[in-house]
Amino acid sequence: MTLLRAENLSLSINGTPILHDVDFSLDRGEILALTGESGSGKSMTAFATMGLTPKGTQIDGKLLFDGLNLPDLTEDAYCKLRGRRIGMVFQEPMTALNPVQSIGQQVMETILIHGDMSRQAAETRAKEILTRVNLPPERYPMSRFPHEMSGGQRQRVVIAMAMALRPALLIADEPTTALDVTTQAQILDLLKSLVKEEDMALLMITHDLAVVSGMADKLAVMNKGVIVETGPVQDVLSQQKHPYTRELFKASKHAADLPAQDCGAPILSVKDAIRDYPLPKPYPFAPAKAFRAVKGISFDIARGERVGLVGESGCGKSTLTRAILGLEPLQGGSVLFDGIDITQKRQNPQVFRKMQVVFQDPYGSFNPRHKVSRLITEPFHLWQDAPTGKAREDAIADVLEAVGLKPEDQHKHVHAFSGGQRQRIAIARALITQPDLVLFDEAVSALDVRVRAQILDLMADISRQRNLAWLFISHDLHVVRSITDRVLVMNGGQIVEDGPTEQIYSNPQNAYTRNLLDATPVLPDFTPA
Repeated sequence: MTLLRAENLSLSINGTPILHDVDFSLDRGEILALTGESGSGKSMTAFATMGLTPKGTQIDGKLLFDGLNLPDLTEDAYCKLRGRRIGMVFQEPMTALNPVQSIGQQVMETILIHGDMSRQAAETRAKEILTRVNLPPERYPMSRFPHEMSGGQRQRVVIAMAMALRPALLIADEPTTALDVTTQAQILDLLKSLVKEEDMALLMITHDLAVVSGMADKLAVMNKGVIVETGPVQDVLSQQKHPYTRELFKASKHAADLPAQDCGAPILSVKDAIRDYPLPKPYPFAPAKAFRAVKGISFDIARGERVGLVGESGCGKSTLTRAILGLEPLQGGSVLFDGIDITQKRQNPQVFRKMQVVFQDPYGSFNPRHKVSRLITEPFHLWQDAPTGKAREDAIADVLEAVGLKPEDQHKHVHAFSGGQRQRIAIARALITQPDLVLFDEAVSALDVRVRAQILDLMADISRQRNLAWLFISHDLHVVRSITDRVLVMNGGQIVEDGPTEQIYSNPQNAYTRNLLDATPVLPDFTPA
């Protein structure tokens, strides 16, 4: 029986068209994947279903849920549906959760608001659903707060909240984008099992076709507010009747054309690095204890070498990165950059102008009040003789052109750019000091597949022009394979495997590496009709 159906659904906000004659259907026990780039209308379709559209929204056509036309419902009627019959898992669990409430309180809240159970019964149900999502209260007390849990655990809490009252329809908006591959595999298996056991329908919004191919029953491809192709997932991926579907598929399998490696002497040497964090004392005057996040790591990166660093959340990747950047102290070992020990203190800023970083969230790493010209010249404070006047203008123009933007873009604010363009600006900021080494920290994980392909090609071009070395930190093993010559695999604060990229992927020697590769979604090879 059809549970959710869109018929000629159109949506505009203050007169601006967003969705155009959208048609799809979703049955109980079925998974429908809605895919497309940012701005295609995927999330707005979900918000329309949940009744969360912004003010000024005009909806035409029908959006039927179990016979009810959702746009006709009042807010009171919608409140009775949300949580009870329609649940939603949002993309970023830390934003979706209340930081000052325990996970038990937040799961119980959904139950108590609808008044279906007493507080005692709600607590019992919360324990049941947390156990169902592999967070049993005996191991993960309900008194824990979101900041005390990993990203994958927080996502499980959000799923538990959405499933607390056994809704008929679950909407999952990019539920695994920010998760490492093993956690992603667990979350996807959990969602599939919930659909089967609860006989519910799942509307999954994602840009990852590899996830779609192994997860969904049906696929709808959306572009500029229009569903351009829909049908059984294997039919859509194998036939690829629409040019846009073929473009998405090609971008999903894209590998950057890296130039031949031209390595010199080591530019970065990490020697026996140790990083400890103090643990809270269980009682006053108790002996001080510490958690060792990085356990005696050693490796080199040569000039012009492209190295990947992979591992699960909590393995120590970010801690190691902060130590290399001089943002956190080491309790043992050393970091040498171009032969100079930078472990203790930034005594020579001229050294750090040759090492830059590109963060995961470009918007969050920029001051939105400043224009691009000021943002990308921030690293000039590391120069003793930073260029001024025309030389400064020329440097800004050159670096913007190098990343595929226009010199006149320097006069805009970052909110005027798309996600991919913001990442280009972040790369421009890293390149303006002409560094020898750049650390890319999950620099493409949140980007659409076509934008991601453009950024990877940009990195390959920069490597070709400047013989730049980089450390590329990512949980996306497909991307790491396409953009590196060598891979470091990290687990439990240690490097468990180190070798040429193709050797690691084709013949991994460590069991942990094999587990990572086995958990990675793979997009099958299809020849479009």
